[in-house]
Amino acid sequence: MAAGGIPTGSVVAFPGVPPSQVGFDRLELQRILDLYGRMVAAGLWRDYAMDFAREAASFSAFRRSAERPQARIEKRPSLRGKQGMWTLFGEVGQVLKRGHELSNILSPLERRLLKVVED
Repeated sequence: MAAGGIPTGSVVAFPGVPPSQVGFDRLELQRILDLYGRMVAAGLWRDYAMDFAREAASFSAFRRSAERPQARIEKRPSLRGKQGMWTLFGEVGQVLKRGHELSNILSPLERRLLKVVED
């Protein structure tokens, strides 16, 4: 034990200081990158970009790197209690879907991967 009753080697957060930027946790990023990999395999996406700011984190997917993003997934924790912290934006910037769960936000993109099979 070190002075003050805090065990040696433990990390203590400074009280009252908000995080300097918003990010994705491991499961969220795994879910997003899994969808990205399937979209690349289908030939729909070729590049991506991530942006981490103080208010929001975003993942943008591109058909070609010189274009506007075809889809942008944004996590904004300040809207957690209101409309939901997840938002899916379209190519022109329109809001396609908002919600509290990432899986619900990704569902319109995952529908593009479904193919009808005839008997």
